[in-house]
Amino acid sequence: MELSHEDSLRLNVLLASKPLAIRIDTSKLRVLGLTERGELSLQLNPTTRPEQYLRWVRETISGHVLGSPGGYPVYLSRWTRMGQMRDGSLEQLLMLGEPEAVVAAVCAPGLDDELARRAWWAMEDAANARRMLTNPQVVRGRMGPLLADYLVEHLPFETDHEDIMESVQLVLQSGLLDDSRIVELWHRSARKPAYLVGFMRALPDALCVSSPARACPDVLHRLAESDPVAALIQWLYASSGQFLVSTAASALAKPPTQEVILAAFACLRDFLAPVRPEGDPDRDIAELIADADAFVDPADPDPSVAEILAELPALAPEIAAMRLLSGVGYGLLRPILSDSATLGSLMRRKLSPVLDPIQERLTLLQR
Repeated sequence: MELSHEDSLRLNVLLASKPLAIRIDTSKLRVLGLTERGELSLQLNPTTRPEQYLRWVRETISGHVLGSPGGYPVYLSRWTRMGQMRDGSLEQLLMLGEPEAVVAAVCAPGLDDELARRAWWAMEDAANARRMLTNPQVVRGRMGPLLADYLVEHLPFETDHEDIMESVQLVLQSGLLDDSRIVELWHRSARKPAYLVGFMRALPDALCVSSPARACPDVLHRLAESDPVAALIQWLYASSGQFLVSTAASALAKPPTQEVILAAFACLRDFLAPVRPEGDPDRDIAELIADADAFVDPADPDPSVAEILAELPALAPEIAAMRLLSGVGYGLLRPILSDSATLGSLMRRKLSPVLDPIQERLTLLQR
């Protein structure tokens, strides 16, 4: 390792200043340090190929911070990305100038608001922002709103639908965006099903954009006190339930990918779970329709809804719709789409025998 004398001296001065975090700008060959007094910058003067010289710089930093010149042990990334890094090591990770070390830090459950600030300075990245916004300490701190603002501004540039859905869900956590920003984001969601699924996932935090409630029969209020299915119907009639149903209908009207469809299905299953406590049945559409009809059969209804139907027999079609929607999942797509890469209008045409009955049930629950 042969750093120039000047670079070696200045790098050691930077490390002696006890930086809170270090960032290496590989394109401009600069080392930057975040200190209590502000930002320090060191312009490198390579004596060999830049890639080799930067490796020497990282070895020098690692030797000072960790006592080992080997740099950040990249093999640890398999488990540090899963949040298994010891909390006591997080400050050191942020001083290595290694992107992988920053990722390890933001995934750690012990990350607090101050460490999040340092990590964000070290590596502004949408994936890092998402990981940090899964941490309640960061969400409640000063960094929470800043990270949420970044993700909202970055959304138009996202191309991965799962990243879009997760970003929308995370920024809608309580206290991160004011109501006007949420409404603005909602208006941007009009033709973007992935955004809509993010709103579904974020319930009830997304409720500043709500749907009109339906009138609920008085007897249902009484039954809801002790009956989970009656309580679910009552919730579906309320603004939050109507928001879920109408948003699901919009998201499934023109879904761009199977990923978005399955995410919307998962939301419906989660919210309607009281009607199907056994979980995802993994059935095709014909089996779900038959099961829903049997669930409310006047001659032999399911015991969980027998009392409701005895008091309110007109609710049978809606309860059957809830039962069907509570079972939507990959079992609906498997028999129709052999290729998981089928997208867009071709996918929607093939799935119309599935999506059309689902839309009919969603419309029924909105009437």
